[in-house]
Amino acid sequence: MSTFPSDIEIAQNATMSHIKEIANKINISNDDLEYYGKYKAKLPLHLQHENPKGKLILVSAMSPTKYGEGKTTMSIGLTDGLNYIGKKAIAVLREPSLGPVFGLKGGAAGGGYAQVLPMEDINLHFTGDFSAIEKANNLLSAMIDNNLQNQKYSLNLDPRTIAWKRVMDMNDRSLRHIIIGVGGKTNGMLREDGFNITPASEVMAILCLAKDLEDLKLRLGNIFIGKTFDGKPIFARDLNAVGAMTVLLKDAIKPNLVQTLDGNPAILHGGPFASIAQGTNTAIATKMGLSLGDYVVTEAGFGADLGAEKFLHIKCEQAGLKPDAVVLVATLRAIKHHAGMSEYELKVPKVAAIESGFCNLEKHIENIQKFGINPVVCVNAFPDDTQAEYDKLKELCAAKGVTAIVSTAFVEGGKGSAELASKVIAEIEAGKANYKPLYVPSDSIEYKIKTVATEIYGAHTVDFSPKAKTQLKMINDLGFSHFSVCMAKTPASFSDNEKLIGRPTNFDITVREFEIASGAGFIVPLLGEVMRMPGLPAVPNAERIDIDNDGRITGLS
Repeated sequence: MSTFPSDIEIAQNATMSHIKEIANKINISNDDLEYYGKYKAKLPLHLQHENPKGKLILVSAMSPTKYGEGKTTMSIGLTDGLNYIGKKAIAVLREPSLGPVFGLKGGAAGGGYAQVLPMEDINLHFTGDFSAIEKANNLLSAMIDNNLQNQKYSLNLDPRTIAWKRVMDMNDRSLRHIIIGVGGKTNGMLREDGFNITPASEVMAILCLAKDLEDLKLRLGNIFIGKTFDGKPIFARDLNAVGAMTVLLKDAIKPNLVQTLDGNPAILHGGPFASIAQGTNTAIATKMGLSLGDYVVTEAGFGADLGAEKFLHIKCEQAGLKPDAVVLVATLRAIKHHAGMSEYELKVPKVAAIESGFCNLEKHIENIQKFGINPVVCVNAFPDDTQAEYDKLKELCAAKGVTAIVSTAFVEGGKGSAELASKVIAEIEAGKANYKPLYVPSDSIEYKIKTVATEIYGAHTVDFSPKAKTQLKMINDLGFSHFSVCMAKTPASFSDNEKLIGRPTNFDITVREFEIASGAGFIVPLLGEVMRMPGLPAVPNAERIDIDNDGRITGLS
């Protein structure tokens, strides 16, 4: 019995087109390409239009499990499916972070025959965007500590109020809370500090929301650092850090053009997580895709309670976007997981478990409908699935007024998503999508949090810790109450307790503390025990990754 090749084997054996051939498909001239080898290129900002004519398709998912539901795979598959049926479609996706690549999840460039290429490059350093973001973030950190040390040009910054953290694109729990400046006066001021992972950096968020270089600089200058000893707020612009930070980001602001395994264009740019950041690619890349193609397929991280909610409330509101269709990715095994079945039972056919576990997907469907859009459900097919289980899921979805379609893009590429693509086109052409946010900027921060918690998560109420209440007062005093909220919580549950799977009810959400992202235009409430610097699992994926003398990598997928 033959085995299906691994993602990396498929990628390594694929025949790629030169990137100029991919660019030609969407009418990009050779002069506009900034080459990073034969298969990657940076794109100039002038290719984005302020009011593009393309149709925007958002791909989200039900609450994820450790087994992976294949949202990126299905996004790529849908893009290839649209091109397969004769449409001019572009995938516009996030760049992977090294944290998950070497941690638990592995690579994030799709899978099977629905991948973006060159997969190894994309999953590793790619074009250096993450490195530039990390350096810009940490330059600001260095300038903060330098100012504390500088008696002549001191801003009188109170080190106890510094909210800015360093970042690194790796999972390392030991860096969450650290003491810096140890070893005497020449090594800086002794103070508490900490690291977030690079996808959680406000610089990443700013890059993903900026309209152009000028807007990038404005947002960088608006980064809140802390307060002086007499209570005056200090921003990055007060440290004269903006110019140097922008120089570090001069290439990172340009989107990256690559290709799918089927040879269709894909733009990758930005990479914030949806559990601890806003979870969407850059507004520049999305508008560029909408300017170059007739359809753009983009995805938002984790489940629709996180990625889709933030895509709609943060990205759409700031960038002036409105999705024309939404696709929710589901798997039978994820539904069975939310029915309470063990890992060893997931491959066993059980129609009853589809019925009992549907509650999780059902809530995500209802949430998207609250925004004025009726989603299409994409069922990512696995070998152990049965037709009876598919039929039951389709029946349950139909009762909610939505269509469920099985995609075999993992094994068939675009052909396997042709039916899904046709249904999405039908939804768009019906013109029924009527996006509307659940809150507006003038609503209070408390109202925005409670709206997301009760309407999207299904919580009974929201509790604020004493620390959160103090920070909330400061946020209001600083004039930041008009900002959006970017909730940070576990992706495994609608609640802030990862063990409450399915569709929990009668639970409360606890806001532990806040982080401020004034340059990005949002406030980050940290719920439950969530951390913005992940740790490695007991057996990290890094232990499986290797390279031979011929340069062939193993274990990356």
